[in-house]
Amino acid sequence: MTVAKPFGEHFQAGPDAFRALAERALEREPNGAVFDPLHPPARGDHDLNPGIDPTQDFHKLRPAAVLVPVVVHLGEFTVLMTQRTDHLPSHAGQIAFPGGKMEPKDLNAKDTALRESEEEIGLARDAVDVIGYLDTYQTGTGFRIVPVVGLVQPGFATQIDPMEVAEIFEVPLAFLMDAGNHQRHSIVWKGRRRHYYAMPYENRYIWGATAGIIRNLHERLMGSWSVSSS
Repeated sequence: MTVAKPFGEHFQAGPDAFRALAERALEREPNGAVFDPLHPPARGDHDLNPGIDPTQDFHKLRPAAVLVPVVVHLGEFTVLMTQRTDHLPSHAGQIAFPGGKMEPKDLNAKDTALRESEEEIGLARDAVDVIGYLDTYQTGTGFRIVPVVGLVQPGFATQIDPMEVAEIFEVPLAFLMDAGNHQRHSIVWKGRRRHYYAMPYENRYIWGATAGIIRNLHERLMGSWSVSSS
């Protein structure tokens, strides 16, 4: 039996079922200080690369936050994602969640994620119901990301910033939560072979930090679902 079938059946009851599950599975606050070498991130590019020391160059890490927007369609949940433009200085052309670096004016990671989402794709703050946080995720490119999970009702308005975002699209949550769709790929980067998660969907190639964050969401939601259904 695949993961996607029980997951899909479980959420046919609607958003209340997802909220109940998420409250068990997610952190109520970001888990751990963004810059504390005594508390390295639970997740990151080092997950599949044991040779990477997540505490190395800790002082150089840049704090960031992303929004993981779960859209509550009737009978189906989707995740809203972006295709970054090709000219950006980091992660150009990649599929990502809306988000970015923390700014001095931001109150916290939630504020960063909502501000960046509004700037990048025009998603209004009051359209997002934040329900929890995933583990901080550290990238090999020097970011330490706090993923903020929120519910979004259908009918929300968007307006793409063409300087940062080429396109926005939705992927069924059941597809992303099916472990059978989680592939492990590798590439030689800076002279070393690096392994990473990839989740190809139709003509999209979801990989790297974005796929790693989705994998974390899968482990938390499906682990909690297994406990609740036992």
